[in-house]
Order: sequence, then C-alpha cells, then structure tokens
Amino acid sequence: MKSRHISQWIKDFLDKHPSRANSLIITIYGDFIAPHGGTVWLGSFIRLVQALGLNERMVRTSVYRLSQEKWLVSEQLGRKSYYSLTTSGRRRFEHAYRRIYFAPQDTWAGEWQLVLIPGSLGGTPRDALRKDLAWAGYGTLASGILAHPSADTEALLDILQENGAHDKVVAMKAQNISALTSKPLQELVRECWNLDTLAARYHDFIELFRPVLRTMRAAGTLDPEQCFMVQTLLMHDFRRALLHDPQLPAQLLPANWSGGIARQLCHDLYSLTYPLAQQHLLSVCETANGPLPPAAPYFYERFGGLKLPDTAR
Repeated sequence: MKSRHISQWIKDFLDKHPSRANSLIITIYGDFIAPHGGTVWLGSFIRLVQALGLNERMVRTSVYRLSQEKWLVSEQLGRKSYYSLTTSGRRRFEHAYRRIYFAPQDTWAGEWQLVLIPGSLGGTPRDALRKDLAWAGYGTLASGILAHPSADTEALLDILQENGAHDKVVAMKAQNISALTSKPLQELVRECWNLDTLAARYHDFIELFRPVLRTMRAAGTLDPEQCFMVQTLLMHDFRRALLHDPQLPAQLLPANWSGGIARQLCHDLYSLTYPLAQQHLLSVCETANGPLPPAAPYFYERFGGLKLPDTAR
C-alpha cells in the first residue's frame, strides 16, 4: 500500500528539482546496479526508472550518450540489449563510492597531498586533470598547485593514471609545522574551498529530506517502489552536494558543520529504505541469466555497516 504523503513528497521533489537523465541513471547504476554485477537488461531498467519520470526514449538516448562517454558498454543478445558499467566507469564510481558511503576521518595529523602541474601540460589535458582533482576535493593554492589535506593516495594515483598524467605532474606530501587550527590556516581553507556555499547546499539537503524521514519512520508499513524512489533521490541529491565537498578534516571545518548533519540524515534514511528498495530492484531488473545476482559483500559496508538480510547470513 503506497503512502499518499510519500507519493506527494516524491511528486513535489521531481517537479521542483528536475534532474538530467544521464546523471540520474549514473546514480542508479552506481548505487543499485554495480553491487549486483553491474549489468542489466535495458528493457527491465526502463521499467525500473519509469516512475522517476524517465520514459523509454529518454533512457535509450541517455544510455547511448553514456556509452559514448565511456560510462556504459552495451551487448546485444538476440533482440535484447544489456548495459554494463565499463572498467573506467567502475573506477570513476569507486572514487565516488569512498566519498559517499564512508565518513571522512575524524583526526588529522597536518599532512597534505600536493599536485604540481607544470606549464608543459596545457590545453584540454590540463583542464581535464584539474576538473578530476577538483571533483576529488583538491583546492587551488596557486596557479598550477593543487592541495588536499589527508587525501586518498590510491584515488590520486588512479586519477593521474586515468588522465595519462602520472609522468607529467609532480605529486608530493607536505606537513604542517604551525598549529593545525591557526588563523592563517583557517583563512587559507576559506580561500581555497567555498565552505559557506557548501554549507548552504547541505542545509537545503537537510531541509528537503528531513520531512520524508519523519514520515517514513512514522509509517506502519513501507512500499518497496516508494523506498526505491526515495533512496534514489536521496543518493542523487547527496552525490550532487558531495561533488563540491572537499571533505576536509574536522579541525579545518566550522563548528556544527552542516555536512556532518547531512551525512547522518542520509545514513538514517538509507538504512530505513534500502531493504525494500533492494526488494523492488530484484523484482524488476533482469540479466541475461535471469534475476540480478545478490549484492556483493562490499555493499553491506556502506555507512559503517548495513544490516544483512536473512538470506545473506
């Protein structure tokens, strides 16, 4: 039995916060399809996303474009098309995966990762590298110098390798000598990363999703398709906020940082919706071998650990 209040919340969300089909499909592939092998029959995927306002034409156009952008690859078996995440698509989502589902570390020893881009790397390659580094949370200290406190070394190496820049830039580590909470350091952080704008984004996220969390907690029963839709919109909006979040250590953030409150809200709503959202996913989507396989074990590591279903114990 679908909740009228949740249906109205979903309708209002879709009306007021329209999403590009390409971006929404990547969210669904990353959050839902990837843990189940990463491949799905297009016809069943179209049925899955129809309730989110994506019709067949939009989906077919989007998956074609995502294939051109090397996110997805298609395989034709008989009259059916199956779309899978490419190796590079999986790698790009792995970067996002660590940022979305695992909280930043609580303590910081004052260590920085620096990327120095020489003038010899110019044009499109330079712009693409800077874009990927900015997405990973790096801020610009000066022209050609990007930095991040306590960034993921493995993710940095992946970004450099993916951009063919591993032998074209200088990557190094640096260590704070002054106090980790000094005024000049706080000023530098505000110059490199626009925390006020990011805090406002997180505030909007909290105001948007807190009401539906309250409604779903108060509901006697939940509907699987509504859980799927709420979880999709939740992760899509949270991912968009994280695109601009450098995930700085707590020592460098303002007190009562709204990003931490938003992450806890996301965790609570995800934990509430994912069991029935998974049920809906498995009831709709198909592979060439039948239903989607069970979720990989890493799926249950999200947000510090999700409860395993009885069938997975």
